[in-house]
Amino acid sequence: MFIRTHLACITTSSNRRSLFSTMTKLTDYPMTLTERPPICNLTPPGVCQFTPTWADVPLLDRVPCGTGGTSFILRFGLPDTTKPMGLTTCACLLAAAELENSGNGEKMDVIRPYTPISTNHEVGCFDLLVKDYGENGWLSSYMCQDLPIGGTIKFKHIEFNVKIPAPFTHEKIGMIAGGTGITPMIQALHAILGEGEESQQSKTEEVSLLYGSRNADDILGGEMLQKWAEDNGEKFNYVDVLSNEPEDSSYKGERGFIDKEKIQKYLPPASDGEDVIIFVCGPPIMYELLCGPRNEPEVKGILGELGYSSSQVFKF
Repeated sequence: MFIRTHLACITTSSNRRSLFSTMTKLTDYPMTLTERPPICNLTPPGVCQFTPTWADVPLLDRVPCGTGGTSFILRFGLPDTTKPMGLTTCACLLAAAELENSGNGEKMDVIRPYTPISTNHEVGCFDLLVKDYGENGWLSSYMCQDLPIGGTIKFKHIEFNVKIPAPFTHEKIGMIAGGTGITPMIQALHAILGEGEESQQSKTEEVSLLYGSRNADDILGGEMLQKWAEDNGEKFNYVDVLSNEPEDSSYKGERGFIDKEKIQKYLPPASDGEDVIIFVCGPPIMYELLCGPRNEPEVKGILGELGYSSSQVFKF
């Protein structure tokens, strides 16, 4: 078990208001999920403010979201507050904090990847959607519970973390996500659904998302995704799949797991050829069952059985 020890500074409520006031001057992008529209604002690789060298930036704001009480939108500052982050879509950052191992007292940097859910529309800051996994997620719990407003955390960006680039050329995109694997899909959906320059628009005409969670409280960004689906009904279909939702709940959507039947029902078929690509991001077991390990190009599992080729499946 780790004890969180790296607190860069402690802020009073007045300090928090001052930081928030500064932040609102930097961007007008709201912190409420249902008020966040998709925005297409793409940049090429190589211009991100974060480099392979770690940089400390402050936490500007933290807002709970969803119904479970364990998910948060975290807004962080940037090294240069006069510019956008300049992160390519799709790409992630690495975050690190110094935590103490309660077993031996040793301090160590705990490093995890995070994909921002904001775009280069934001100037001077960026947003993460993070679930607090408690003792099972040392860094996420630290950022959601213990990092004070104004406290700093380290981020960096490396070339390896640039994934499939937007704008996308495929007419039909299927998305399969589990847990926090939803954040790369949100980033991609900004590029597909968002308004922006004509030269940055994807050729995608249809996109369908299957999102697996344990129960309704575990859904990350559901309110925003539902709003995007309502506003883009002819283009974007969003489907939750809950494995452990109580039978007596008000939930009316798909239950169980993302399986062959649901993929055939909601996602574009492999027979559509080069016009189709399937994005997959989630826990290791999802890769094993659906498409094979993420570090292996060969498509196995259910997607392999359904005839999807390696050129039709991208493993985040």
